[in-house]
Amino acid sequence: MQQAPALEMAELEGSHPDRHRLVRWAFFSLGALLVGIGVAGIFLPLLPTTVFFLGAAACFGKSSPGAYRWLTTNRVFGRYLREYKEERGATVGTKMWSIGSLWLGLGVTGWVFQETWWVEGILAAVGIGVTWHLVALRTIRR
Repeated sequence: MQQAPALEMAELEGSHPDRHRLVRWAFFSLGALLVGIGVAGIFLPLLPTTVFFLGAAACFGKSSPGAYRWLTTNRVFGRYLREYKEERGATVGTKMWSIGSLWLGLGVTGWVFQETWWVEGILAAVGIGVTWHLVALRTIRR
């Protein structure tokens, strides 16, 4: 299996690891937290995933070249992160899965909060906005 090249450290603004140990530790810790939230977002439809992985990549770029390399070459989500970061887009299957799981999660949440009209309004606005964003992404043909 051929692996896509990892994003280079220089692609991140100010990507050189910070020289101060405490700052590197803080960025690494934040990056690890963001990866955890991103992984949770894979399974929780209302929690975004890519934005947390992008944030983690930025934090790892400031703290740990090894962690940055791991994140961007990870076999589970590295390809999606690279494609999004490089503005290549998403496959039709990825878009359909994302939109479907989004609306399923929104529907369940709306059903739970059916007595609260403003929560349903916020959920609808989030759903429309995220769906719009996903549809507007360039479609990758494989």
